[in-house]
Parts: sequence; C-alpha cells; structure tokens
Amino acid sequence: MAGRTALVTGAAAGIGRACALRLAAAGARVRAVDRDADGLRALEAQARELPGTVRPQVLDLTDLDAAEAAAAGVDVLVNNAGLQHVRPLEDFPPEVFHTVLTVMLEAPFRLIRGALPHMYGQGWGRIVNISSVHGVRASAFKSAYVAAKHGLEGLSKTAALEGAPHGVTSNCVSPGYVRTALVERQIADQAAAHGIPPERVLSEVLLRDTPLKRLAEPEEVAEAVAYLCTPSAAFVTGTSLTLDGGWTAH
Repeated sequence: MAGRTALVTGAAAGIGRACALRLAAAGARVRAVDRDADGLRALEAQARELPGTVRPQVLDLTDLDAAEAAAAGVDVLVNNAGLQHVRPLEDFPPEVFHTVLTVMLEAPFRLIRGALPHMYGQGWGRIVNISSVHGVRASAFKSAYVAAKHGLEGLSKTAALEGAPHGVTSNCVSPGYVRTALVERQIADQAAAHGIPPERVLSEVLLRDTPLKRLAEPEEVAEAVAYLCTPSAAFVTGTSLTLDGGWTAH
C-alpha cells in the first residue's frame, strides 16, 4: 500500500479504527474520517510508529457535499461508518430512519462518486464497503440498518460492474456481530426490546444462530479489507466476503 491514499469513514473507533491502522501498517496514507475529534486524535497518536500515515478529518457524513469532496483523489475507499437503532417498525422514528440511510447508503454513494474520477483516471482503485450479515439477512426491530445494508450490497455490485473496465474493484466485507461499541449498545437495546437481561442477549439473541459462539474482532475485519486491496485480490469484485462464524451456513 506504499504510495496509496486510502479514506476510511467511521475511523475513530471499532472496525474503522482497525482498518485505518491496518492500512497505515501496510504503508498507506490514510484519511481518517469521523465526527469524533477526540477519537481521531487518539487514532493519529496510535499510528505514529507505523510505516504509513493517518491524517484525521472531522466530518459529519450527513453533509453529503462535504463527504463527496473528501473522497477526491483517493486510491482506496473504505465505507465503514454506521449507526444502529433498535425499535419495532410501528415505533421506529422516521427521522432516525432517514438519518441511518443517509449515513449508511447515501453517503457511501457520494463518497464513491467523489472517488471514481481519480480511480478511473489512473486505471486502478479499490472500494471496500463494510456491510453486514444484515446485508443478506434480516433481523426484527432493525428496519433502517437492514434496509441500508441491503442497499449498500446493491450499490457495491453496481460499482463493480461500472468500475471493471477501469481497473476498479468494489466488494463488501460482511461481518456478523463484532466487538464494537455499536454492538455493546445493541445488547442494551435488544434487552429492552425482548424484555430479557443484557447478559442473556449475547447467547440467546445475537449469537443464537452463529455456530462459532463469540464476537468477531475488529482486526479480523480489517484483515479482510486489507486482502481486498492486495494484488492477489485483483480478480475479486462484485462480491461479499462474509465473516459471520457460520451464521449464513444454516
């Protein structure tokens, strides 16, 4: 990745942080985008000894014009930023549904749109969209998240078809439940939604259909992202690399 510029959204924590560090470890110049300024400063400090660099950029992805502008000139785009809200459909706040789709579907579209002119111009580019098992499977009470991830899978495939003649690949990495702050918040939300104690949510709800009874680690997802940027993955496009502990094998 030496000499390549990568942009990672949602980079201040969790999967995004792990991806930014992994790409910087491979020598990339990483633009780390998040609205959490403190988290970005901590990431920058953590990356100082790595071969590549991490440059923080505080950005709220609901500012779609700014998101598109931020992606100009990048060689690798990792669309990771996301949020979750757990409520039954009849109680789901419409404004939250709108925000989730803006951040997790419309912003990736605008980021891809901003990145493609440079990628096409040089005949090389890598788009990696952090999707989810919820890009192919639904769960109750997560209408906005499931809708956004299903849409992201389709957007990624369309980018793969259009990008192929230009040397640009587009893929999804689709993990199951990962040890992140977002999942920790889900445990509390699911406990309320199902009326059970939080300690039972992991085994009885989140990992009920997962043969490997553990959460994935952010670093495992980052390794999959890094692989899709290597020469060995040049023929991999339009697909989804699922890291779900066997969930979708049922």
